[in-house]
Parts: sequence; structure tokens; C-alpha cells
Amino acid sequence: MKIGELAAHYALELEPLYDSSEAKTLFSIAAEKVLAISSGKLIMQKDLDISYIDTQKLLSILNDLQIGKPIQHILAEAHFYGLVFNVNENVLIPRPETEELVEWIISVCNMQFTVDSLTPPKKLSILDIGTGSGCIPITLKKYLPNAKVSSLDISPEAIAVAKQNARQIGVEINFIEADILHFKYEEKFDIIVSNPPYIRDLEKSEMHHNVLLHEPHLALFVTDENPLLFYKAIADFAKTNLKPNGQLYFEINEYLGKETIKMLTDKGFINIELRQDMQGKDRMIKAGV
Repeated sequence: MKIGELAAHYALELEPLYDSSEAKTLFSIAAEKVLAISSGKLIMQKDLDISYIDTQKLLSILNDLQIGKPIQHILAEAHFYGLVFNVNENVLIPRPETEELVEWIISVCNMQFTVDSLTPPKKLSILDIGTGSGCIPITLKKYLPNAKVSSLDISPEAIAVAKQNARQIGVEINFIEADILHFKYEEKFDIIVSNPPYIRDLEKSEMHHNVLLHEPHLALFVTDENPLLFYKAIADFAKTNLKPNGQLYFEINEYLGKETIKMLTDKGFINIELRQDMQGKDRMIKAGV
């Protein structure tokens, strides 16, 4: 079978679940992985014959896609900020908006904590809360190598995935298995960052079915009655465990920006800044102590 024929087959078979653009992207990701050629070459070589073995591999991926399994889970990997992370059903698939949060932190650190090119940067202490795949703490450590990075998650299965990713990418992270709702710690940090559960039950209808079926609800959902549950707990922890002039970063629910700002203000945080993601949604907050 030729590449162009198989791409058209993907588009036809995935039509009930994905629009044509999404189906094209899914085929491109699958073909790049199986055939080890770039998306640009895929477009240029539509008449290239695919071997029987590779055709069967791509058709197997298609079968999994048809039952709603995310492509990242099928391939057991996801790309984030130029790095490749192992993922499975125990962790959230890293999202582009989280890359924007990480970019914000890295840029602030490089600007505020680096004196000049000849002076070693300050040795920062960073804590990530709700590590999942480890995409936030591992990426921060990779691009801020002088930082000491710790990461906390309640799920031992998630921590196992994150530890594997840290080894694979070659960074050292201090992993902590604990529930932030009941967590006390002596160490102080320059930066605390979290992408905690923030999707309300009432918003489930807006979500793609493959997220609902295949990603861990523990990392996604909060009740309609107390949607800022984890933000309040993390903010309280940060008030105690941030160093003077320390910073708290959150990824937030796009519908709850004002409520999150008010909560932080009521708790005494200062210099609160709300940022939108590339889609124009309220998605990130930075606050100081």
C-alpha cells in the first residue's frame, strides 16, 4: 500500500471521531514513528510503497485510534518542550498550554536569577506539585540544570512513570509520594509550580471522549462545589514553604481566572499576574509572597 492511500484510509475510518485535520495529524504522527520519516517527506512521497509489516503496524494503530485510545498511549510516548516522555493510562498526556507555563518559568528564572554570563546563576530550589509524567519538573531541571528540583504526586503509578522519564532524559529529581491536601514539609523553595486537577464535573461534556475514557480522572476532575480545592491547599502550603520573594505558578481552569486571583489575594499573595495561552484562554497565574 502507498503512503497516500493509507493516509486516505485513516481519514475515512477516523471520520466518526476526528475531523479531517485531526485525522491527518494522527496519521502523520503514526507514520513518522513507524516509518522513521518526517512529516514533510510524508507529503512529498505519497506514492512511496509501504512494506507489508509496516502497513500492518499502521493498521494496528488505526484500530486502537478507532476505539478512542489516544495516539500518545498507543505509541507510549508524548513530546513536550523538545523532549520525549513515556506516558500511559496512569498519567495525563502533556499539553501545549503546560509548555507555555514551563516557558514562562524558565524565562523568568533566566532573567531574574542570572546576573551575567560570567557569574554562575543562583542555585534555585523548585517544587512541582502533581507531577504526573514528570513533564514539568524534568523539563525545568533539563533547562535550569543548576536548580534543585523536587516533585510530589499522590499516585505511586505516576511517580513510577516520572522516575522512568527522569532516568531516560538524564536528570535528577527528588520525588515525593504524598497528598498535598495533608502534606507538611520543612524545606523552603524559590518556586512552587502546579498543574492540579481543575476540571469541574459540569465541564465533562466539553471534553473529547478519549480523554474521559483513557486519562486518569484523579488528575483531571474536581467537584462543582469546590473547584479550587487543590489551589487553596497549594496556596496555603506555598505561604509557609516559599522563601522570601518566592514565586507560585499555577496552570488554571480557563473559566476560573478571577476566582483564582481573588483566592490568592485573600491569602495575601502579591504581584499576581494572569496570562493567556496561545488560544487566548486564561490559563496561567504567577503570584509572589
